[in-house]
Amino acid sequence: MIKVMVVDDHVLIRRGIVMLLEGYADIEIVGEASNGDEAIVTAVNQQPDVILMDISMPDGLDGFTAAEEILKQTENTKVVLLSMHDEEVYIQKAIQLDVGGYILKKSQGGELHEAIQTVHNGGRYYKVGIPEDQLEKLSQHRGKESSILSTREKEIVRLTILGYSNKQISERLYISPKTVENHKANIMQKLGLKNKSEMIQYGINNSYLDLKLNNH
Repeated sequence: MIKVMVVDDHVLIRRGIVMLLEGYADIEIVGEASNGDEAIVTAVNQQPDVILMDISMPDGLDGFTAAEEILKQTENTKVVLLSMHDEEVYIQKAIQLDVGGYILKKSQGGELHEAIQTVHNGGRYYKVGIPEDQLEKLSQHRGKESSILSTREKEIVRLTILGYSNKQISERLYISPKTVENHKANIMQKLGLKNKSEMIQYGINNSYLDLKLNNH
């Protein structure tokens, strides 16, 4: 039996998922939660094998934050994120957190069951609109953020997110605008990014705004 926990702030959706999964002989529902905070407490107490976690939960912690905390506090629990979004930014965040699965809410019941089985057996199940080769590319960068970019490069990404121009960054860091341009080119090459927007999104995803850096 696979012990499963379902987390969703909408009662009807959560109950619908539970009823669907109860129809499978190898699934045992061991807990439910309506927000991220409740999910963490329940997960630690119940130690489920797999958690189906909604990403968007306005009250309390979001699914990403809750999943990260649960993976830290449990030994064998795996997480499958449920979402209405299949944009790359969400997928990249899930991979960064080492989440085992990501499935869209519009998926069929059989796909949900398959996701649970796959993740429980140690596999990865990402049923999204991104090609497999792109998923592999995103996976290659997972967990390498701290070593991929130098402190100076992180500073430049952070200031770019904050809206600083190349000239303003150069003045703040006491380097030339040309050096700033070269740094940005190196950053995008290292991370496999195509443009400034992708670099900004990468920095936001990896909490660069939270970094306490010396800007000189």
